[in-house]
Amino acid sequence: MTVIRARWPGAFNLVLLAFLSIVLASRVGAAERGPSQGVAALGRGINILGYDGIWEGYQNAPFRLDNLTAIRKAGFSHVRINFFGFKYMDSRNVLDEAVLRRLDFVIEQALARNLIPILDEHDTELCQRDVPTCAEKLKAFWRQVAPRYAGKYPALVFEILNEPGGNMTSAEWNSLLGESLVIIRAANPERKVVVAVLNTEEAPIDELALPADDRDLIVTFHYYAPLRFTHQGAPWSPIFSKIGPLNWGTAEDEAKVTADFEKVRLWSERERRPIYLGEFGVYERAPSDSRTRYLSFVARSAESHGWAWAYWQFDHDFAAFDGARQAWKQDTLRAIIPSAH
Repeated sequence: MTVIRARWPGAFNLVLLAFLSIVLASRVGAAERGPSQGVAALGRGINILGYDGIWEGYQNAPFRLDNLTAIRKAGFSHVRINFFGFKYMDSRNVLDEAVLRRLDFVIEQALARNLIPILDEHDTELCQRDVPTCAEKLKAFWRQVAPRYAGKYPALVFEILNEPGGNMTSAEWNSLLGESLVIIRAANPERKVVVAVLNTEEAPIDELALPADDRDLIVTFHYYAPLRFTHQGAPWSPIFSKIGPLNWGTAEDEAKVTADFEKVRLWSERERRPIYLGEFGVYERAPSDSRTRYLSFVARSAESHGWAWAYWQFDHDFAAFDGARQAWKQDTLRAIIPSAH
């Protein structure tokens, strides 16, 4: 080092010092940008295809693949593909290859429209009811799906399981997500993977245990509080079907959302983990003005923290799009994406 300093002019030292300063500043800047920078590309999204005949081979049932074009034009950046993989497993938990080829095609169609696809394993009902059977099937699912996409579709994001909860404890979920993540990482060491907070009313994010050295994880939670408002009039519920009309939008209502999100934000900053609001929505029976106020407030609040989000859902119930008319429900769309028209 002494020899080098003796042979190079002082200007070199100034250049070197400036270079080191730039490097240091860039690292500091990256640290200050916070953990949610990892989800910046996801931006605004929408849930699709959970209850659709496309998986049985129907092209327009009711989702049309060209609806992906409408989704992109409306201002969405990603789609969360709700895939019930267990439904297409045989008695040995082997996935139907024909269905997997349809999944390949959906992913490719989304990517072709510059939409980031999230592959969400959506078998909530079984996993909340029968934890041992869920664990067996979930690991079998990822043993087949993870190698299938190894080295393919680098923008594709995996989501291990939708809404773990019910009879599943935090300890059981931490164990299962850890085992599933080992399976995924064997074939996809750097792919973005979404992991959920246990889906209870308390959203116990402090109980979530993640491998400290895996920084390609995105933590997700869903938000429908208060359920009496967001699910009022829902015909499938013997409780909520009899409730309504209820309004939303008081200062107290907004403060509750703010406080719930602040709990998640504080954990995110402390653990340096990015956050993804994977679902939020209001059933159609709610008063229209209150519904749009709620949707707008939740979406803008998530964005204020730098979180990506996905609206529940494109069609069926809670719908943002009218499949029969092939047109957006403008009040819903404008509430979640103000610039949409």
